[in-house]
Amino acid sequence: MKAHKVDKSKGPATISRSAKKVAAKPDGNKSLKAAKPKPAENAAARKPTATAAKSGKRRRPSIDPATVKAIFERFAEIEPEPKGELEHKDAYTLLVAVVLSAQATDAGVNKATRHLFAAADNPEKMVALGEDKVRELIKTIGLFRNKAKNVIALSQKLIDEFDGEVPADAAALESLPGVGRKTANVVMNVWFGKPAMAVDTHVFRIAHRLGFSSGKTPGDVERDLLAIVPGEYGVPAHHWLILHGRYLCKARKPECWRCPIRELCPMEDKTPAPRK
Repeated sequence: MKAHKVDKSKGPATISRSAKKVAAKPDGNKSLKAAKPKPAENAAARKPTATAAKSGKRRRPSIDPATVKAIFERFAEIEPEPKGELEHKDAYTLLVAVVLSAQATDAGVNKATRHLFAAADNPEKMVALGEDKVRELIKTIGLFRNKAKNVIALSQKLIDEFDGEVPADAAALESLPGVGRKTANVVMNVWFGKPAMAVDTHVFRIAHRLGFSSGKTPGDVERDLLAIVPGEYGVPAHHWLILHGRYLCKARKPECWRCPIRELCPMEDKTPAPRK
């Protein structure tokens, strides 16, 4: 997705639409992962224990609505109209691209779909192209065999049950082969402009670091975010959180020294700038 490119100059980070580099998949870092409070605990009031301090775990403090709004206002000032990085021209090509993006980078998917969509850019053409050819065209993407099967199956179902059109309904989208909640939410948000929240690894991480959620599952985090994000930012918030996690608030070493919301972030032990 195309927004949170970091300014290479000194000083606070900015978001640039000219982002060309897609960060590699974030590595896991136990010291940065969401804390898992016991059910009986009040996550908002919880204080770090001596054990947590020794293990290097970060505290997830609560965050007030005014700060939440200020964070999204800052994102809006920097990039008013964030865009996704998956190349597409309509709802169908977006749907296929998102299905192919599971466990793959947007850049890698775009390289494959340029050839795929040149050969077939609607359900009828895709079914006519056939699974073998689809598999050949997307073989550079992880899990390409199963994904090729799903692309053909979902295309056939669109023809059989939806007159070849991508439905503007999350439940209907989830009924398609290879389409889960996250994929459905991306399509609903990006193409249909609905305030849906697709919780990927970046959104999950950022939601916990900013104190927006202490949920243990993507579904829990999705519900928390939909409840806390100000209504006027309901659609772009999805992009901002993903891109913030992709380009700045990374899993292994968040670039706190360049973060445009540093003073609003409740996380402790912010990463210092690297020594020159």
